[in-house]
Amino acid sequence: MKKQQYVAAGILAMVIAWMAFSPNSAETVNEEVLPASTTIVALPEGVADSESPDVVTVRAERIGSQAYIERIRVRGRTQAFRHVEVRAEEAGRIIGNPVARGARVQQGDPLCEIAVDNRDVNLAEAMARQEQSEFEYAAALDLQEQGLQSDVIVAQLKAALETSKAAVARAELALEKTKIVAPFEGIVETRIVEVGDLLNIGSVCASIIDDSPMLLVGLVPEQDVGALSVGARVSGRLLSGEEVQGSVSYLARAADTISRSYRIEVEVDPRYQNLREGITVELLVNANEVIAHRIPSSALTLDDTGTVGIKVIDSNNVVQFHNVEIVGDETNQLDPGIWVTGVNGDITLITLGQEIVFPGQIVEANFDWDK
Repeated sequence: MKKQQYVAAGILAMVIAWMAFSPNSAETVNEEVLPASTTIVALPEGVADSESPDVVTVRAERIGSQAYIERIRVRGRTQAFRHVEVRAEEAGRIIGNPVARGARVQQGDPLCEIAVDNRDVNLAEAMARQEQSEFEYAAALDLQEQGLQSDVIVAQLKAALETSKAAVARAELALEKTKIVAPFEGIVETRIVEVGDLLNIGSVCASIIDDSPMLLVGLVPEQDVGALSVGARVSGRLLSGEEVQGSVSYLARAADTISRSYRIEVEVDPRYQNLREGITVELLVNANEVIAHRIPSSALTLDDTGTVGIKVIDSNNVVQFHNVEIVGDETNQLDPGIWVTGVNGDITLITLGQEIVFPGQIVEANFDWDK
């Protein structure tokens, strides 16, 4: 036991000695990386480095602030403006070939045709009864003027006339409903029946989608919905790589009970045609406008506490660290960059070599090139 206690005491003494003589901060380490005689020079891109071994070069770039519209990224899908199932309002047998699937129809074009059967006979009978009622009512009025007909009989004949007119209207409507027509312009997505099938009232003839305009729909997180508004411009990228433009046409006021997100609908501009329903799309919705700086992503660095920021050179040639917030990015392969906030006005940003300098360090720089 005594031997183990001696070993433990020795290890504890070594740990205490190591902690006592170790560097106290990251700045001490940074200061020892470079010799005291080393000069740090800031140069723009494209200028050759110094050949002196005692000169270390960092690259810097003059960057101004710009107005930037924040964009909220939303995952969604394409959806038709309307998708309805057209149903029969009269029962009967299909006698005409229904419209083929995939065909584009105009409002009023026939989709299914039901056999007339006795509906035309019913109409003719109703019209004959209406004609009879009109003669009887007219004769009763003449007799009433001569004082030979009571008001009660005249009222009964008038009611009979109105009943016959209603019967004619019902018979005409039943005959009209034998042709099931498209309620709007669109594409026939499904065809349920064929020639000879029997349709009951409420049976589906076909379904039609209205793809003009096509919608982009998605769910916006509750922390972002406050920055959006109806009418905001939106750009969307489909899985195929195709890009479409549109504007917000609907923004839900109530959240989804499960995801606690808000439904957003984007109406695609008319120039984008032949979009299909159900395609996954990534939406970038314009939100608030802020003043930001566009910098290369490689210019980001960390301070001693792990905070993300950038290093700049002030007017006194002193290196400064600024904490920044990334508000957007540009994925252009020819000129990529990110948008950040947290600094004001024009800045001289260290774009290369920011890891070898520390805040408060003085660098040599000729600012003629950044004007």
